[in-house]
Amino acid sequence: MHNKRVMRGLMRLLVLLSAAALTQFSFAADTAREQVERQITQPGNHAPVWRDVRGGGNPYQTTQVRGPESSVLVQSAGETWRQIRNGPITVYGGWLLVVAFLAIALFYFLKGALKVHSKPTGRMVQRFSTWERMVHWTTAISFCILAITGLITIFGRYVLLPAFGYTLFSWLAIFAKNLHNFVGPLFIVLTLVIFLTFIKDNMLRAYDWLWVRKAGGLISGEHVPSGRFNAGEKAWFWLGVTLLGITLGVTGLIMDFPNFQQTRGTMQLANIIHGTGAMLFIVMAFGHIYLGTIGVEGAYQSMRNGFIDETWVKEHHEYWYNEAVANQGRAPGSAPSTSAASSMKEGWRL
Repeated sequence: MHNKRVMRGLMRLLVLLSAAALTQFSFAADTAREQVERQITQPGNHAPVWRDVRGGGNPYQTTQVRGPESSVLVQSAGETWRQIRNGPITVYGGWLLVVAFLAIALFYFLKGALKVHSKPTGRMVQRFSTWERMVHWTTAISFCILAITGLITIFGRYVLLPAFGYTLFSWLAIFAKNLHNFVGPLFIVLTLVIFLTFIKDNMLRAYDWLWVRKAGGLISGEHVPSGRFNAGEKAWFWLGVTLLGITLGVTGLIMDFPNFQQTRGTMQLANIIHGTGAMLFIVMAFGHIYLGTIGVEGAYQSMRNGFIDETWVKEHHEYWYNEAVANQGRAPGSAPSTSAASSMKEGWRL
């Protein structure tokens, strides 16, 4: 009795396996027949075969590798990603960078730097502490490294490859990719540090709208008061450093560490968002770098040395100056005595 049950079970299993084999054979035969017919009507067209490879209805394709998408031999969405990455992101992003750079250059040629209206008093005011300057310059250097290596990755094949040739460009591209991948996580940490360092003085105030309406006096040249940071600097802090910084950080980690089981589709989407955000971030950085160097007289010196003349502070950040005077009885960071202020002036000159 027991042997009969075993035999019936084996027979059922054999029938099921035979049916599966016949079904798979029939499926394969249909595919082969369709491919033969396709070669007669459209020679060189292997669409039926590739349709099966991509999972076109074949329920029996499998793999010994286990993990997300492990049974997907060819991902059709990869071609869509490639077209977006090499199409809109590269083309429109490239032109956006060129137009932004030329617009800033034209503005400087027509208007020049925003200068201080009154004469310097010789009394120096501390605008940035040593810690703030250290955080700023470390973040700025890492950002420039990421921007340059990222641009090499995106535009190198169009700009550098024809000039350098395949061998030299290959070494440069490999170096840029690895440097970008290692500096990226450091930039995320620095973004968090710079956020915590400067958030207190970047809260929006009612008087910031006056600065926006008058564009900070960049066009008219007039004196527009603001707090420690004006509305333009606050926009850079919230939209650039914070929003785009977090966006690029998250998407960068998704691509930098593929061992966390994210799928190819997730990494492709992250790459598109990362590239788009990077273009916007670099364009905003153009404006920030311009205003912090040649666009506003004295701005670079204040971040480099930490101290700037009292007249400059009054004209560009009057509300911050007045608040500090009201609270401390003197300008922010300045010494209470004339001799100490004089020594700071000499130190600033050095």
